[in-house]
Amino acid sequence: MSSMRFAVSMLSVLGIASIIGTVLKQNEPYENYIIKFGQFWFGFFENLGLYDVYHSGWFLLILLFLIISTTLCIYRNSPLMIKEWRTFKEQATEKSLNAFSHQAIYPTSSNLENTKQQLTQFLQAKGFKFKFKTQTDGSELIAAKAGTHQRLGYIFTHSAMVIIFFGGLLDGNLPLKVQEMLGHKRIETLDIPESQVPEISRLSNNNPSFRANMTLPEGMSDNVAFVRVRDGYLVQDLPFRVALKDFRIEHYATGQPKSFESDIVITDPDLKTPLTKTISVNHPLTYKGIAIYQSDFQDGGTKLNFKVWNLFTKDAQTQNLDGAIFQKGTLGGGVAGEDANIVKVEYNDFRKFNILNLTPDGKGKPHNVGPNITYKLRDAEGQAREYVTYMQPMQIDGKHYFISGMRETVQDEFHYLRIPVDEDFAIDGFMHFKATMMDASKYPIIAHQLAQNAIANNTSANKDANVKQQFEDSVVQLLRTFSQGGYNQVAQVIEKNVPVKEREIAAKTYIKMINVAALEAYNMNLAANKKPLLVNNPETQALIQDSLNAFSDMFFYGTPYYLQLEKFEHKQASGLQLTKSPGEKWVYLGSFLLVLGIFSMFYIRERRIWLLLKPASNQVHFAMSSNRKGLDFEQEFSLYREQLKSVLA
Repeated sequence: MSSMRFAVSMLSVLGIASIIGTVLKQNEPYENYIIKFGQFWFGFFENLGLYDVYHSGWFLLILLFLIISTTLCIYRNSPLMIKEWRTFKEQATEKSLNAFSHQAIYPTSSNLENTKQQLTQFLQAKGFKFKFKTQTDGSELIAAKAGTHQRLGYIFTHSAMVIIFFGGLLDGNLPLKVQEMLGHKRIETLDIPESQVPEISRLSNNNPSFRANMTLPEGMSDNVAFVRVRDGYLVQDLPFRVALKDFRIEHYATGQPKSFESDIVITDPDLKTPLTKTISVNHPLTYKGIAIYQSDFQDGGTKLNFKVWNLFTKDAQTQNLDGAIFQKGTLGGGVAGEDANIVKVEYNDFRKFNILNLTPDGKGKPHNVGPNITYKLRDAEGQAREYVTYMQPMQIDGKHYFISGMRETVQDEFHYLRIPVDEDFAIDGFMHFKATMMDASKYPIIAHQLAQNAIANNTSANKDANVKQQFEDSVVQLLRTFSQGGYNQVAQVIEKNVPVKEREIAAKTYIKMINVAALEAYNMNLAANKKPLLVNNPETQALIQDSLNAFSDMFFYGTPYYLQLEKFEHKQASGLQLTKSPGEKWVYLGSFLLVLGIFSMFYIRERRIWLLLKPASNQVHFAMSSNRKGLDFEQEFSLYREQLKSVLA
């Protein structure tokens, strides 16, 4: 009994582990788990093997224990179950029948043969099998049974568990575990080309079970896949080559993916002609025992063309930059003729469709906001920041902005730079405004114009030359301060030079002067490009304020370079999952037997009837039993009792 309780406990552990393995996404890169759980819980869950539950050592040991214990249980109890299934229990005597709680005695006037015929016809009509046995006192016993297949349910159920566990063990990479323990295999953790992976980190074509991944760009082929193991991987060699001929994706009107499929070509020396097949989600191709599933898709090396702006120069010139996803490039060392720091550009991902909900309350309908590019800029010390930049302007709170986000580490949230569009829905207006605000040679011109405007708009204004010069000098100094760090720099100057009680008034005055100067700077650029000047109205004020906010946020952007995506040549890659699962058929067989066994045990009732014919007293003794004496049995016994009374009358 104690071993039974222990087995049930192990089954419970197995069930809980299966739930965890279903809820927690398995075999993800360890960086994803660190971000999700934090360093402490990541290490704790790693020690428990929860990131690859079905291949963990303790999970496989439980499977092995249950196979052995359940097999022994079947071996020990099956003979008795089969005996119970086959026997009619014809050894019953009148004394034993009298001990039954469900019995009846009927008088009969017919001779023995007629009575036997009537009773056998009754039993046959009710679906009972029966057997005769003559007693020592001359009476004759009819032992009948129905529903004894219920006994087989025990054997089916336990056999099904053994078969299912055996299938799980086959797919549990047990041979790999043993090879790894013996030092014959080693997990590769370095990000190196597949051709440089050593033999000790490769799996042969004869590997009995694996689940590997392959990413194929359009027009490319490969004959290896990668098995993700803990914090590394193993290279799985394939007995054939897989090529991606074409990849197609269909979207809903919102831009969300609706379906995707791949045209793949299998080439193998064993094939006279290449095998071409279209696979999609839940419609794999199986060849040589290896199932090829359509699992996901990603970028396959999209070519990119950028216009690069330097945010901290006093001009609005740009340089062109070309790249491709998964490649690296160099930026700096002469943008617009300036001596800039050189940084490495790592192009990580391109997404053609991005479904976002930009409504303030979050209750609006998500829609496609267009392509974006994710990249990293790495400095000479090796420190990198990650950026995500959207190609098209987004509408937020009724206004349109170019959006670019930055974060220091993958654990951080993106902090976004919002650049307002100009009258042509382009970024050029802000960049020319930014250049003017960075050009110290323009500050006296702006300050002089502001002084002239103040005099023109106020006839009583002080026209003293000294006061006017002091005003212009103050504007120049304020613009110089603002150009060194935006609002944050102005706030530091106020805290350093203005008494506490006067800081609020000083801040309001400075902000007002910056806004007026910014409007003048914006109009200077419009005049230079022969465009209509801005009129001081609420719409213009909103544009100026957004421009100043963007200018101030530039100093927290982490780089002087803004990469504006101009053009792209989209290239997609298909994510394939290749599985070799010899235990799959065993699990299906076990599942079938499990259903059959459970049905037999719960829905088939074993019933037995004994009819003892006593010619000496012209009586028939009727007794009935069942393995489950519920309401159904009571009703059935009452029915048979009345029917037998009519038959023997």
